[in-house]
Amino acid sequence: MKYVIDTHALIWFLEGNPRLGTQARAILSNLDSQLVLPAIALAEAAWIVERGKTSIPSVNALFNAINSDSRITVYPLDLTIVDRTLSLLTIHEMHDRQIVATAMILQNQGETVALLTCDGNITASGVISVIW
Repeated sequence: MKYVIDTHALIWFLEGNPRLGTQARAILSNLDSQLVLPAIALAEAAWIVERGKTSIPSVNALFNAINSDSRITVYPLDLTIVDRTLSLLTIHEMHDRQIVATAMILQNQGETVALLTCDGNITASGVISVIW
């Protein structure tokens, strides 16, 4: 199973924030988890950190945390992802569409995938398995 990490899940895990769901925390804490971080979620997290909206001290600290975790693969934002977003009309935010599209593309490649998110719009869309 591969777990795609949404922006809130990433930030809240790194902060130790209690708002992170119990199941998501267990997966992100498991040293055997295969984690996929969409490039757009990383970019969005960097933007949030840069704005001082988290307890993560700097974008450099964020990148160091990602780079030092061998379980995390950063998945690129490419034309295939952008194209897939065009069909995700029930998901309102562009960033969320790109995160979901990443999970869907992995699933289409034969991977078993779940998205770690608390986003109500993504969950309600029903297009991908969600764990929180």
